[in-house]
Amino acid sequence: MVDNKPNRNKIWLASPHMSDEGYEMQYVKEAFDTNWIAPLGPNVNEFEKELAAKVGSKHAAAMTSGTAAIHMALKAAGVGEGDIVLCPTLTFSATANPIIYQNAIPVFIDSDYETWNIDPKALELAFEKYGDKVKAVLVVHLYGLSADMDKIIEICSRYGVTVIEDAAESLGAYYKGKHTGTFGKFGVFSFNGNKIITTSGGGMLVSDDEDKIKKVRFWSTQSRDEARHYQHSELGFNYRMSNVVAGIGRGQLRVLDQRVAKKKYVFEYYKRELDQLEGVEFMPINDWNEPNYWLSVMTLNGKVRPLDVMEALEVENIESRPVWKPMHMQPFFAEYGYIGGNVSEKLFENGVCLPSDTKVTDENLERIVKIIKRLWT
Repeated sequence: MVDNKPNRNKIWLASPHMSDEGYEMQYVKEAFDTNWIAPLGPNVNEFEKELAAKVGSKHAAAMTSGTAAIHMALKAAGVGEGDIVLCPTLTFSATANPIIYQNAIPVFIDSDYETWNIDPKALELAFEKYGDKVKAVLVVHLYGLSADMDKIIEICSRYGVTVIEDAAESLGAYYKGKHTGTFGKFGVFSFNGNKIITTSGGGMLVSDDEDKIKKVRFWSTQSRDEARHYQHSELGFNYRMSNVVAGIGRGQLRVLDQRVAKKKYVFEYYKRELDQLEGVEFMPINDWNEPNYWLSVMTLNGKVRPLDVMEALEVENIESRPVWKPMHMQPFFAEYGYIGGNVSEKLFENGVCLPSDTKVTDENLERIVKIIKRLWT
């Protein structure tokens, strides 16, 4: 029997989690005390340095969102009208939208089952088809799982094409001992409210190319030329992170490792309890892949379907979600090219994202698992 008690507290898929130590408030208070309540400021500068140092990149530019960071990465890569950008189809629309901002053309690439990310074989086929029309490749590390970067970098290097990593979901994840977001020319992180650390909203662009990062900072502050009067020789954008928001980010960065550890604990709990159920399979963890386990995701290939799980949890005031709907299946992007088979479609059809909040208790997890197991009885 389903328990519909009204006092059941909401269990979120992934929600903001401020540090118990109050690190964030220290930096925010400093911003207030010094009246740095504006874009730019000491917290912005330090957050850029600290994030870059954390992931092993030389330079960083703090943005209002991960989407803004992707947009600036595409612009810095020289992507313009009519250029083709190869992009995984299994992602959130924020990966693909900036391609359109630049009047470029997205071509979507299927996933593989080994990584759930862009399929290197399909990527190779895309290059064979589109050749020198391809200006950049956007790689996503979905749900904190790293893409197979060695193969992807090799292919892109052979064609002389810029690699941009959308690591919005994978801060704290590694590929062969190196942080995701640091393999390509540019890497992008997100600090949206549902990410592993959050500034409420915000993003970061990282690169070893100092000149490109300086240019991005220029564009992102309305492209104001160095002049006494307001002068603009290039199109500008209002994309720079505020000093208050950056203060939250500095505090959150101090607990990133704790958050990754808790996400891993949650994933392993689910896998231990649910992996033996008929038709259940969890997202792939490879020897070379050390995820941040941003979301715990399983696929269902039996009688019990993802909607059954989501509805059973919803009744109990517990949030869960489907896997991202592939971009080539989205009404807005349906006109654009697609290379690959049906892996991404199958993952969307069969996948469900389980509650992965870092504040979730063992009691919560036990409750979630019991509700799900009932569907098999």
